[in-house]
Amino acid sequence: MPGHTSTATPQITVNPTAVPHPHRAEGEAESPVFALHRGGKMQIASTVPLRDRADLSLAYTPGVAQVCTAIAAEPELARLYTWKSHTVAVVTDGTAVLGLGDIGPLAALPVMEGKAVLFKQFGGVDAVPICLDCTDTDELVETIVRLAPAFGGINLEDISAPRCFEIERRLRERLDIPVFHDDQHGTAIVLLAALRNAAKVTGRTLGELRAVISGAGAAGVAIAKILVNAGIGDVAVADSRGIVHAGRTDLTPVKQELAQLTNRAGLTGTLEQALAGADVFIGVSAGTVPESAVATMAPDCIIAAMANPDPEIHPDVARKYAAVVATGRSDFPNQVNNVLAFPGVFAGALAAGARQITEEMKLAAADALAAIVADELSPEHVIPSPFDPRVAPAVAAAVAAAAHAAEGVAQA
Repeated sequence: MPGHTSTATPQITVNPTAVPHPHRAEGEAESPVFALHRGGKMQIASTVPLRDRADLSLAYTPGVAQVCTAIAAEPELARLYTWKSHTVAVVTDGTAVLGLGDIGPLAALPVMEGKAVLFKQFGGVDAVPICLDCTDTDELVETIVRLAPAFGGINLEDISAPRCFEIERRLRERLDIPVFHDDQHGTAIVLLAALRNAAKVTGRTLGELRAVISGAGAAGVAIAKILVNAGIGDVAVADSRGIVHAGRTDLTPVKQELAQLTNRAGLTGTLEQALAGADVFIGVSAGTVPESAVATMAPDCIIAAMANPDPEIHPDVARKYAAVVATGRSDFPNQVNNVLAFPGVFAGALAAGARQITEEMKLAAADALAAIVADELSPEHVIPSPFDPRVAPAVAAAVAAAAHAAEGVAQA
């Protein structure tokens, strides 16, 4: 009918089951993993009604022009009148995906979708997976800067070291929204929370512990820095060539900085040698530590062997010598899982309108995470479960408070 606007919503259906599966024979049942991923793990949904012409004129033209004009005059209004206040971009180049390595941007997409789903499920934060088909540092930085106006934050994911350090640093310098490389800082926040509580379980403080970190990549560097900022007694980091110390001539700029910040005892030599008398082992590498070296650690030591799927020290071996054992796996107690950190960190940062995520905000997140189970501690329970509903609200509140306490960081 002339002038009639239908209220029916058109349904456009894509049938993912019509796509042939290349890894199973005809008639063979699809595995639960592939079945779950059919068609992807997320979709876009409207938050406003589009029932008739009046709705359309408000959501789109001509009504939307008023909002655009207001934002052009006052850019800060974008946080109020667009999704910018609650949406982050999950950005990767596919060069360091999980334990799979450099598999490229297309193969990285299922992981980025998963990350976006975790943001929403655990933190109430909307997230968009973005897989970039370039690996040049300059190109990545410029591309992300150009994408940034549409988002309230940037979560960098699975970008190989040492490029990830420079990319994050340059983006933080150029953008006025939070930039957070989760492989670095999410891991560091959760590990610090677990270590604070593990120290309590063993009757010590963080300042009484000497730690050794296996791995000087993204996670290892960030863990070392946050432990130093949190007041650990001492920490040494080992890469494939041994302990990082100021006397080495083969260090990258990142490791040179690390050598200045860590290893106050001046240790040299191998990881195994550094473990003698150490209170803490932290594993964020693909290596294996011999049991003979583990046996030389201090009494009531703490072992956090987080490599997946094979921890640097298997929990069965670690339990022979350690008072507290943590891994990165979900089938053992004390899982150091980044999902305990990043949803709440971004929820708090976005709520505060933070321009960046500061070291104080990270420390606040770790303290809040540790406090959740402070009255429930045991050797097998030094960190909350990812499904503990207290986690994201507590972390978000602590991060937002720290943002407001820092001069020039919060806008809301």
